[in-house]
Amino acid sequence: MFTGIVAGTAEIIKINENNGLRSFSIDLQAFLGDLVIGASVSIDGVCLTVVSINGSIVDFDVIGETLQRTTMSMKKEGDIVNIERSLKFGDELGGHILSGHVMTKARILEIVNKGEGIDIIIENVEDVVPYIMEKGYIAVDGISLTVGTVTTDSFYLHIIPETLRITTIGQKRVGEFVNLEIDSQTQTIVQTIMRREK
Repeated sequence: MFTGIVAGTAEIIKINENNGLRSFSIDLQAFLGDLVIGASVSIDGVCLTVVSINGSIVDFDVIGETLQRTTMSMKKEGDIVNIERSLKFGDELGGHILSGHVMTKARILEIVNKGEGIDIIIENVEDVVPYIMEKGYIAVDGISLTVGTVTTDSFYLHIIPETLRITTIGQKRVGEFVNLEIDSQTQTIVQTIMRREK
């Protein structure tokens, strides 16, 4: 489990393609701590399992289903990704509970400078439309954010300077894709209401 409070960023050092798997070697020097093989790490919001550790370089395998659903298929060597270690018992819960099971990816439609922050407008894709509501929670590339204005085709995110400093969101460009995850509580509530309305 994760909270969407990104700890920082790291570089993808190497990508290997092998029998339908895409393997990522990422420099996690700043995040190693007690990291062990088999541990879960959120990489741009995608829950991945550590398969090997060689010094500060940590390897993760990504299967076809995850590649199809997320932006991991678009990553290149040298790209920078958001990092969050999994939640431990007793940790402060500063964001909202996430599984790292990305629902879909969506395109950035517009970026507007707002003083030291920015507004990002993201397409409201069919897979998540029922769950996107003003003042609701969403994880974008693993970052816990509050949804602003929602329209039929898009929704707004208001990004503060601290989030720009510690994550990759400030380096995104119009037309790029981001990973989206709705927290399980919101999914459960919405799905329950939808079933009752049928």
